[in-house]
Amino acid sequence: MPARILLVEDTPTQAEIAKVMLRDFGHEMRHAESGAAALAMAQEWRPDAILVDLVLPDFSGIELMRRLKAAHLDATCIVLTAHGSVNTAVEAMREGATDFLLKPYAAARLRVTLDNALEKRALRRELDTARTELGRESFGGFIGASPAMQAVYRTLENVAGSKATVFITGESGTGKEVAAETLHQASPRRGKPFVALNCGAIPRDLLESEIFGHVKGAFTGATESRAGAARSADGGTLFLDEIGEMPMDMQVKLLRFVQSGTVTPVGGTRAEAVDVRLVCATNRDILAEVQAGRFREDLYYRLYVVPVVLPPLRARGEDVLLIAHHLLRNFAREEGKRFDRFDEEAEAAIRAYPWPGNVRQLQNVLRNAVVLHEGEVVTRAMLPGLLLHGAPAATPTPARPAAATSAVNAVEPLAISEKRLILAALEHTSQDVPRAAALLEVNPSTIYRKLTAWKNEG
Repeated sequence: MPARILLVEDTPTQAEIAKVMLRDFGHEMRHAESGAAALAMAQEWRPDAILVDLVLPDFSGIELMRRLKAAHLDATCIVLTAHGSVNTAVEAMREGATDFLLKPYAAARLRVTLDNALEKRALRRELDTARTELGRESFGGFIGASPAMQAVYRTLENVAGSKATVFITGESGTGKEVAAETLHQASPRRGKPFVALNCGAIPRDLLESEIFGHVKGAFTGATESRAGAARSADGGTLFLDEIGEMPMDMQVKLLRFVQSGTVTPVGGTRAEAVDVRLVCATNRDILAEVQAGRFREDLYYRLYVVPVVLPPLRARGEDVLLIAHHLLRNFAREEGKRFDRFDEEAEAAIRAYPWPGNVRQLQNVLRNAVVLHEGEVVTRAMLPGLLLHGAPAATPTPARPAAATSAVNAVEPLAISEKRLILAALEHTSQDVPRAAALLEVNPSTIYRKLTAWKNEG
């Protein structure tokens, strides 16, 4: 493979011979006659390999290598010497030279030495990259160094430059919107809008308007035209969260949008082209939804192009403590508190708990501890009781919460039973919505939506 080769040689005849050889090898080549010229050229051109004559008019080739290293230039260096001194060669190798050649050298010898040096450099760079990736404790908005999260980081990195639709799955609270925004920030679209829409939190009759916009007078209450999420995200990324909650009639309209790349606002007659990168997410088994007839198969195949599966917090090992320490520092700063660490018992409790509400639940727990207590160290006693008195199973059973276990002898309307169970679950979990949702095996957005509706009822 062609490479950039910098030849540092002050003897004209030797320089011309080397130039001919390097061109025959197919490499791109530049020539410097002094150490200072070579250093400036290397900093500007960034060569892959440098052939360094040990005797130069201004300073030695060894000194040049020292300055290249100080300038953080990672080109591989091969020393050229007519002296044949073993001591000089050893010193050059000690300063970072990959190999050395004795003048005069044959073309075959130069080719083999150069090829070996370039191959070693490529392998070293691959190893450095792998070590960096495997050792990452964060990426974008994520905190975590577990193998499961390293796989997520690599997938997001690899797909960031593409226009392909990404479909994110994972339990509630695992960070699906964080993944979507991280993908956006790593993409060429990062300077354009990132627009997020929760399909499960919007009333069905308003969802089309929220996504595609509407014109003035399109329906009662449409007192002015609205762009909608798709047009607002033009040039950027549109994130549709909880897409499994989308009604079938709306799925047809979304499919048309995905196929055509155009938007027609509610009440409008003219289609408008938009350029958006579509990212979708759900905590449901979307294929099971397709098989059950609740999600269109043709839309599934349009959206499920690059899957990203976010692991639950209980499957991420020591990540839970990394995240906990990060959150503790942030919450302490926001609340003006002095907390900066956990004691051993608190760490053990955090590590042992299965976190059915995932990172969102961990955030709520630590915010609670910081707000309600003082000190520098979070102790086990500062953590809520659910962490201290027997952790619940990782997969909650559908049994009613303790506060709602009394039998209902009389038949009552379903809406009343639903409200009673939700409120009982919230009381049981000290108003922890994600935890209550986990116990009831529903989406947290369902509970938020019900609470809003009950509040509006007065």
